[in-house]
Amino acid sequence: MKLCDIIKGLDASIVFGTPETEIRSICCDSRKAAEGSLFVAVKGHDLDGATFSQDAISRGAAAVVSTDRKGLALCADRFFDHPSGKLALVGITGTNGKTTTVTLLYNMFRSMGYECGLLSTIANYVGTKRSETENTTADPVTINSLMAEMVEAGCSYCFMEVSSIGVEQERIAGLEFKAGIFSNLTHDHLDYHGTFAEYLRCKKMFFDRLDRGAWAITNVDDRNGLVMTQNTAANVMTYSCRKAADHNCRILEQSVEGMLLRIDGTELWTRLIGTHNAYNIMAIYCAAIALGAPKEDVLVALSNLRSAPGRLETISGPDRKTIVIDYAHTPDALENVLEALRAVCCGAHLACVFGCGGDRDRTKRPEMAAIAERLADRVFVTSDNPRTEDPKAIIDEVCTGFSSEGRRKAVCISDRAEAVRAAINLSPEGSVILLAGKGHETYQVIGKEKIHFDEHEIVAEFMTR
Repeated sequence: MKLCDIIKGLDASIVFGTPETEIRSICCDSRKAAEGSLFVAVKGHDLDGATFSQDAISRGAAAVVSTDRKGLALCADRFFDHPSGKLALVGITGTNGKTTTVTLLYNMFRSMGYECGLLSTIANYVGTKRSETENTTADPVTINSLMAEMVEAGCSYCFMEVSSIGVEQERIAGLEFKAGIFSNLTHDHLDYHGTFAEYLRCKKMFFDRLDRGAWAITNVDDRNGLVMTQNTAANVMTYSCRKAADHNCRILEQSVEGMLLRIDGTELWTRLIGTHNAYNIMAIYCAAIALGAPKEDVLVALSNLRSAPGRLETISGPDRKTIVIDYAHTPDALENVLEALRAVCCGAHLACVFGCGGDRDRTKRPEMAAIAERLADRVFVTSDNPRTEDPKAIIDEVCTGFSSEGRRKAVCISDRAEAVRAAINLSPEGSVILLAGKGHETYQVIGKEKIHFDEHEIVAEFMTR
């Protein structure tokens, strides 16, 4: 493909090469440049990518173009021949539930016989081929490259997490979505966005940009549900577990084994538990209906789904103890999971292990302490990716959210492995023990390094002893 065809009509300038230069590959990291590649130098807030032009050229880059973030996304879209338009692409945004929803959509459509792709926090999949991921929403070159692989592999659908940061940084510019889903909006990422209003604006921008033929699916039980879709050109579909909507759900029964739901008048048993999972199921159900899947097939497939990795995963421990591993790392997510467990643990002792990330939104730390105090019988405050902050200082900030009574039932252990062992060991027979925050993650970020840490391994090792 010629360079002129990639940058035609874009706000981009050629730093190296000519309009007729043939391009074999594309990158936005000079270290990934190779023979015949195009290095797209992005003008950032603090750094101009053109600074690395010579590095890219020395590695064989055939051309260098300077542009902004949106220009990068559009270049990637053109180079890979607009792969999103050849897939039924579904994106979900919201504070909580994104990973569960896209993962279960991927699993459900595969169970119905379709080849699918998945772009998520846990991993990316092209059919069954897995690759690791670093960000909730990857860079535009990675996104379009993976979607091109999906098209080549015969995939019909792609399910994708869309973060507010990814929207604001134009990582999804040029993508053609068949449907967008809004789950909820609660406290998170204010360290990046600054204000809740800005966080909301970035989420809403996703729906503002949907095409007229797409679907905008929204949770109207969230106070911002209809705000998200008020300016969209897409067809709006609503869902609710509490009031009138296009599609409705009611929880009829709950136990530790699952829930009995009534969805649009039809009863459905699911292995998932908790009100938050009823909303996740409704998002999945609506997306499938919007994509044209028969209702009966969707309900059957939903009843066979199991939770996504690191989302309310249960492990049988010693002395009839149940250990639950979940990714909950925001106040709302922690509250949802604890409420779900409290509803099904039939009066059993409920313990909670959690921490708060370093170099991130500090205002949620005391909030999470207050939630844990209210819903758990015993609380173990520990580390969760302290990064460059002192773990003990983070724990001290968390503890400001406890009342004097809450402090008496709180145990502070900065070593997370020791906190997990203590929670299991000190909880009485028949307890439910929630390990919140790590979920699928297999590392701790300490300083600026990722240290291997898999909570599943910690639990297994403890029980082996």
